[in-house]
Amino acid sequence: MSLKHGLLGLLNYYPMTGYEIDKGFNDSLNFFWQANTSQIYRELNKLEEVGLLKSEWILQSDKPNKRIYSITEEGKKELDKWLYDMESSIDGTLIMKSSFLMRIFFAGEINPEKAIDTIKVFKKKCAERKVLMNMARSAIEAYQHEIDNAEKAEYWKLTVLFGDEFFTAGLIWADKALEILENINNKEK
Repeated sequence: MSLKHGLLGLLNYYPMTGYEIDKGFNDSLNFFWQANTSQIYRELNKLEEVGLLKSEWILQSDKPNKRIYSITEEGKKELDKWLYDMESSIDGTLIMKSSFLMRIFFAGEINPEKAIDTIKVFKKKCAERKVLMNMARSAIEAYQHEIDNAEKAEYWKLTVLFGDEFFTAGLIWADKALEILENINNKEK
């Protein structure tokens, strides 16, 4: 996935301001694809330059002027092409590259207490991410009423389900890992 396609996907629902796009991105896509505000605006400019979206300035007398972005036909074609090639992204999702797990693999070289403390931090972060999944569910509930077909929100919910299960697996792993390491640590004492 790329930021480009995430932005095109959001704009495919309806035209939005940059602020609305940034908020929508952070409320929905951020747990599996991170981008900061400056990246989002840079990408919006690039997408407009290549004709995948267009923008229009709305002049307002009582508020600051705003820029409304909308997807073009070329942008819709690009989004469809990307979506129909969904299978190509599966392998990238299943291949794990984790510096955390690399360090755990070699943690037998250090004091077990340090590994135990690190896994406790990992467990805490997984629990925090599960809270974010609940926030994502709430955002979906709010946004699904703004699109023309609420069934599309079921696909959004699938990503939250994946995230929830992923962080649950992290919590289960952390509990098992802590039990193993605490047994090792107790034997060494």
